[in-house]
Amino acid sequence: MTSTLRPASVAEVEKRPGRWLALCVLVLAVLLVAVDATVLGLATPFISEDLHPSGTQLLWIGDVYSFVIAGLLVSMGSLGDRVGRKRILLCGATAFGAISVLNAYATTPETMILARALLGVAGATLMPATLALIRNLFHDARERSLAVGIWGATASAGTAVGPIAGGFLLEHFWWGSVFLINLPVMAVLVLVGVRTLPESRNPDPGPWDLPSVLLSLVGMIGVVYAVKETAAHGVSGSTLAVGLLGAAALYGFVRRQLTMPVPLLDMRLFRNRGFGGAVLADLLTVLGMSGLVFFLSQYLQLVQARRPFEAGLAELPAAVGAVVAGLVAGSAARRFSVRSVVSTGLAAVGLSLAALTSLGQTTGYPVLGAALLVVGVGAGLSFTVTADVILSSVPKEQAGAASAVSETAYELGAALGIALLGSIVTAVYSTFPAPPHTPPGAHDSLGAAVETASRMAPAPAESLLDAARDSFVHGLHLASGAGAAVLLGTAVAAWFLLKGQNLENAD
Repeated sequence: MTSTLRPASVAEVEKRPGRWLALCVLVLAVLLVAVDATVLGLATPFISEDLHPSGTQLLWIGDVYSFVIAGLLVSMGSLGDRVGRKRILLCGATAFGAISVLNAYATTPETMILARALLGVAGATLMPATLALIRNLFHDARERSLAVGIWGATASAGTAVGPIAGGFLLEHFWWGSVFLINLPVMAVLVLVGVRTLPESRNPDPGPWDLPSVLLSLVGMIGVVYAVKETAAHGVSGSTLAVGLLGAAALYGFVRRQLTMPVPLLDMRLFRNRGFGGAVLADLLTVLGMSGLVFFLSQYLQLVQARRPFEAGLAELPAAVGAVVAGLVAGSAARRFSVRSVVSTGLAAVGLSLAALTSLGQTTGYPVLGAALLVVGVGAGLSFTVTADVILSSVPKEQAGAASAVSETAYELGAALGIALLGSIVTAVYSTFPAPPHTPPGAHDSLGAAVETASRMAPAPAESLLDAARDSFVHGLHLASGAGAAVLLGTAVAAWFLLKGQNLENAD
């Protein structure tokens, strides 16, 4: 019998027997993106050895994906609202798999940077579409919380699968093989998704405004590029000009959205304190964690001399903690409160990052493993609950754009984190005292120093590696300390911004 409190179509969607199978397809897309993000960190030393990128190029390889995806997420999320979320998800997954081949066979640093940028274009279609489809598949608040928890747990599981699978591949094949593992996942997603995913879109979306798309893209890339270059090389005329251009484009984007009858992104969403607070918490959390995440694999492989597969296993506690926390986060937020769960999770991550400032070249694994486990639990609690708050704060017709804002915060935080905290590590590392007659390229990156040492006599090689590793670890200490300060500050801010928020609202 149809409920008299809701339209029949909503009740039918809630009872749709295939919604959990459809969720399984959606999380494959999440897995695709998560695996790709984690294997890059493991492959970085091999890419450095093969392609010989400079320190700046290496950072671009790491963060250009985030730059592009941050600039396009809102546009692609809004496009999905208009043309259909299923359609854009399947098209994006196909492109993601195809461009992964270009990543795998890149032969120069410039080609690799271009391939990562193109992958960002394809990736921008995936994450907003998955969350938007979840929003439209699950209208019951408790079911939606569980679905979001599974979505987040899968992303965390991908961070475990990526290093382990990537480590195995790197020990048996060349580094490009870590990108080719995207292909079978993409194939299953597309073939099964065509049959199981329901289509959904905004019934009255308005036009897809190309000037808004361009303003968003130019604004995001310009601002993030300026921050990155300033952090790495200081203020220059060209950097300042690019930053001002990006800021002007973002200002123009906001003004245009406020004057359009049907905007690409409804800026009124940010008037909702829960929505704005959750977005800000996500951005700052990822910013604080990104420096550690990007350089952790290099620490495990190049400082502690672990094999790639062993390095992948060493990162497993973070993923396990995030999976478990993600599955119980919704229930915990209902039993206690949204703000207590989010703030507690962020504080746990901050304290763990602070503990990592004591890492040394020979620190035992129990210390690192315990810290990573707590980081995973804290991040799993926070990200799952904030994603649920964001989805619950908007009408389902705007789910794509709202999900895109959430993912933009995540990707922008990752880009800024790598740019700012990564630049701290790079700046500290580049000043290490090298033995006489050491080639200048050894100061570009730790991978370059390891490669340089392999061509030197044993005594100066050992001296070079000791100095380079010590300097790298010192830079990692500073980045972890800065990240800890950001996370602890965000925990306090979340306590006030998320006051009164709950997960009980249903359609």
